[in-house]
Amino acid sequence: MHHYLRFYGQHQHQFLKLYIFLAKFTSIPLIGRWVRRIANIYGQHGHHGYLLTVAEAEQIVDASKNVALGPCSCRQVFRHCDSPIMSEIIVGTGVEVFSQIRPNGFREVSKEEAKEILRQCHQKRLTHTIMRCQQHFYAICNCCSCCCVPTRLRQDYGIEYALVRNKKVVEDFQSQQL
Repeated sequence: MHHYLRFYGQHQHQFLKLYIFLAKFTSIPLIGRWVRRIANIYGQHGHHGYLLTVAEAEQIVDASKNVALGPCSCRQVFRHCDSPIMSEIIVGTGVEVFSQIRPNGFREVSKEEAKEILRQCHQKRLTHTIMRCQQHFYAICNCCSCCCVPTRLRQDYGIEYALVRNKKVVEDFQSQQL
């Protein structure tokens, strides 16, 4: 059922490096426009993030059946700063999938602990996003602008659908939890 998310999770670090590598082709005349177009289609239908407010992130944590805490993959791979690495809150389908893929990489936490981590990350001026792989929401990432792959894809390479704003994202997440 979650085959693509499972495959992505098993190769997450390689995917993040690949996304940035391919995004660099957007600056090449003639093919850059096509790379950006294909990446935006992939972002719309495959894998992307939604910007969240702290309140929205807390609502998603409250709506999630289980919550786990793990390392931010973007910061593990790129290490551009010293922001805290243990800041990725796994929610929804992600808890089941990632606990099977990396049983020692994530630990279940209470919803209150997850919300406290959100508040701490917000005080450090980290951006809150919920990640979606095809139709499955799987993680609230609290990342910095220098390491965050969706932010970098959007800001540095013009791939707009890597990171979007959707005011109904909490409702969409809640409907998946039924």
